[in-house]
Amino acid sequence: MEIDFAKILHEWQSYTEVWIRDRAPKLVIILVLAFIFVRLLGVITRKLIAISEKGRVTGALRAQQVRTLIGMLRGAGVFLIVFFAGMSVLKDAFNINIEPLLASAGIAGIAIGFGAQTLVRDVINGFFILVENQFQVGDTVKIGAVSGSVEEITIRRTSLRDGDGTLHIIPNGIIQIVSNMTRDWSQVALHVAVDYAEDSDRVLKLLKKVASEFYEDEVFKPAIVAEPEVPGIDRVRGQEVDYLVLVKVRPGKQDAVARELRRRIKAAMEHNKIRAGLPAQVQISPTVKTAS
Repeated sequence: MEIDFAKILHEWQSYTEVWIRDRAPKLVIILVLAFIFVRLLGVITRKLIAISEKGRVTGALRAQQVRTLIGMLRGAGVFLIVFFAGMSVLKDAFNINIEPLLASAGIAGIAIGFGAQTLVRDVINGFFILVENQFQVGDTVKIGAVSGSVEEITIRRTSLRDGDGTLHIIPNGIIQIVSNMTRDWSQVALHVAVDYAEDSDRVLKLLKKVASEFYEDEVFKPAIVAEPEVPGIDRVRGQEVDYLVLVKVRPGKQDAVARELRRRIKAAMEHNKIRAGLPAQVQISPTVKTAS
């Protein structure tokens, strides 16, 4: 049986002419619209990033998180545009039945969903961490049994650097309780131990004077949110009396403020001959038994 190449070529030419006349314009329109939507999405995301940086409401570190979130949304938007554009090209431009493809994609999506539950939970929790601004890069937080400074926040994980320099990588999906120690302000609570025999009124007057002078210090005043408070005696233990000093400071300044305030209190107590407290001591005398 001989193959009629002339007939095959004629059929291909006819099909091509029909496709160019009826289908090609649809293909061009779909591709142009997809290109326009991708470009428009890019313009919108860039505008949102510029607004977040120009507003100065959240600061540079928060703007970095906003860029991460907007970048994720842009990636998801581009994926959806390309996906729907591809389905439209197959259906309208090439007349391919896409229902089996969609059914296969649904089954594959379910299988991938079951296999990637942990990843999905990480991404969803990371999304809400960024949207709700639960913590920022640079904050000192405690997540579970790990505490440290936040070095990086992505949509999937959070990186903490503790005081020893150890970097902890925490998947966002397991984050349930976050204790943020640098949000808005932090509080320094000093317990000053003084000997039980010292006059309480004299000690309180001295602590208030030191706290007031410290608050007026031009070097440390920018780090202090409100005037320090000396509520009074916090507890009594044996021969030791603890006096409480409270100072509200700006985030990240509590360590420097606490060190300097301790130094000044110690110097003031030495200058005024006020004795520091000693922890309670228990003495056990040996029992002497006499022969009967």
